[in-house]
Amino acid sequence: MISAISWVPKGASQPVPSVADLPSKEEIEEIVQSGAFDTIGNSYEEMDGGNNQHDSNDEEKDDDDDDDGDHKSGKDVNLSNDKYEDITDGLKELDMDNYDDEDDGIELFSKGNGDRYYPSNDMDPYFKDKDDDEDSEDLEDLTIKPTDSVIVWICEEAVDGELNTYVHHETMIFEFPLCMAWLDCPLKGGERGNFIAVGSMEPSVEIWDLDIIDEVQPCMVLGGIAEKKKKKKGKKTSIKYKEDSHTDSVLGLAWNKYYRNVLASASADKQVKIWDVATGKCTITMEHHTDKVQAVAFNHDVRPVLLSGSFDHSVVMKDGRDPTHSGYKWIVNSDVESLAWDPHNEHSFVVSLEDGTVKGFDLRAATSNPDSESKPSFTLHAHDKAVCSISYNPSAPNLLATGSTDKMVKLWDLSNNQPSCIVSKNPKAGGVFSVSFSEDSPFLLAIGGSKGRLEIWDTLSDAAVSRRFGNHSSHQARS
Repeated sequence: MISAISWVPKGASQPVPSVADLPSKEEIEEIVQSGAFDTIGNSYEEMDGGNNQHDSNDEEKDDDDDDDGDHKSGKDVNLSNDKYEDITDGLKELDMDNYDDEDDGIELFSKGNGDRYYPSNDMDPYFKDKDDDEDSEDLEDLTIKPTDSVIVWICEEAVDGELNTYVHHETMIFEFPLCMAWLDCPLKGGERGNFIAVGSMEPSVEIWDLDIIDEVQPCMVLGGIAEKKKKKKGKKTSIKYKEDSHTDSVLGLAWNKYYRNVLASASADKQVKIWDVATGKCTITMEHHTDKVQAVAFNHDVRPVLLSGSFDHSVVMKDGRDPTHSGYKWIVNSDVESLAWDPHNEHSFVVSLEDGTVKGFDLRAATSNPDSESKPSFTLHAHDKAVCSISYNPSAPNLLATGSTDKMVKLWDLSNNQPSCIVSKNPKAGGVFSVSFSEDSPFLLAIGGSKGRLEIWDTLSDAAVSRRFGNHSSHQARS
């Protein structure tokens, strides 16, 4: 399954990413001692129950193959002494120690000039040209052009079969990934960086450098477990957390593109935290929710203002300049799945819910009085199941995409707070967990779901979308 998607702005990636240095012996020992490898299976097993609920109607898995014995289960297989002796006898017969020795004598079958000997590979035109071509092709595949559209997605496992995208490189994350946010804070010097922050089943936020290939460790970890002690059988494991860390899974992330060192995180521990990624420290902890916090989002115009949505059926707006203020609260009738600010109107935002509805709100109608309830600008019964993800089109005002576990993706025209469905599509991605419009190519919509395949939809190719919003296509960059 694909749990989150993020577009990387064009030109942000290094043309040729660096290859990571091999970890030292000390670093390898540190990773092993941390128990990172041991937790991989546990994290995915914890998610199996939820995933099977989404996928039960999509795919049936054949468990008969698991009966092949210990080999497939990863256990050691003992070889008999007879097999070892057979291998030894075979190697003696091949006489590998003298394999390269050549007999002097006349070759009976010669090809004339075709057997010409070249003192070095550089002098062999066939060998040289072949190497040059391969090197050129490899470099071309590795190079990221400033005009390339780059997407990062986090998934449970690699997908077999053809993809409609070229996978440049992959990074293995030890914990099950739940959310992510791209950021360009220059953590390693220079003017800008190219990083991805990832939240997982662990109480930490990992930050990975996207310009490094084959990296085995994040360049920074915010919070997390400092020490874990196993107690006697029947007793819970004792866990000590790092200072100001979350104490449960990180469910949502938001980067502030104006204050580029600021990252917000939402957690199942009911807290919202503001991090300074330049120092790796938590600067603000907010506890205004009474249940898991699922999503956070910074306002595009009033830069320190942050929205948070929770399973306590509320959305709260807080100002980072005065975190002690109670903020403004909106009550909804279901668990919050996702939320998004309108990039064309600083006063408006939308919230998607577990019951399949999407609600729009206007800040100007908000009140700080906890006894008075702010009514939504509109309520849209968008899907038959949970609306896991929403995305505003950055170029065309009032164009909103919604994705749901009912396997459908829909495009809506929200003009005049009277939503109307423009087009509905089943992208064959299974239950949809993430949708995202591109900033550089605004009518390209990335879709990820339970089947683990990334889908790219050129929404402008739909006649209804082109008819209503085609006049905004002039702003679309070439992809």
